[in-house]
Amino acid sequence: MRTASGYKAGSVGTGGEVAQRDVVLSFVGDQAQVQKTGMIFPQNLSERSWERIGSSLRELTNSSAWWLGDWLTFGEAAYGWRRYREAIDRTGLDYQTLRNYAWVARRFEHHRRRDTLSFAHHAEVTRMSPPEQDYWLRKAEQRKWSRNELRKAVRAGLAEQSDRTDIPASGGDGKQEVPRPVESAGEDESRQKVTTLTIELSAGQLDHYSKMAATHGLPIDKWVAQVLDAADRRTA
Repeated sequence: MRTASGYKAGSVGTGGEVAQRDVVLSFVGDQAQVQKTGMIFPQNLSERSWERIGSSLRELTNSSAWWLGDWLTFGEAAYGWRRYREAIDRTGLDYQTLRNYAWVARRFEHHRRRDTLSFAHHAEVTRMSPPEQDYWLRKAEQRKWSRNELRKAVRAGLAEQSDRTDIPASGGDGKQEVPRPVESAGEDESRQKVTTLTIELSAGQLDHYSKMAATHGLPIDKWVAQVLDAADRRTA
């Protein structure tokens, strides 16, 4: 008997192969024979059913990365490093792969994960701030970008910002380092060098300005630099 979650009653604890088969069947239905070493299809399987199975397997692969990431994060918090590492060794799963999954999972709360995008989409923007992540994932969702298309768009956006501002990355912990050009002394007075202006923000201010910057597709330090430049031009 199949439960609402898609598992057969009594499958838990009856062996890894049975549990694995039931998980796959919950995604692909019973139109294919699922084994640990492969999948066998009936000769009269319709093309539409075959396509549906492929889509379901894609969803299973994508979901499993989130599941493993959440699984590792929970074990790390609940049981301590030594015990959960021993448990991982017993599963035979690759530790570094799990660490990569967990790193992405920790950067995205469940309500910020977009089920229309793959785990790989989220991994592409993991190093960004949450508002920036949301901005690029929203664009990827709206424009139906593949992972590679998202990667190209992000790189192009960062390159454009770099060409426009030529400013180093920001600091953290509520302090945004915003480089400002000043005139240099000596014989090369026509050239400009970069110095650093440190602005202390409260947590609320940092969150607010980060969201405003994200609406322009910019990191907060580059957005602040543009705001200061615009103000300077207005007062000139």
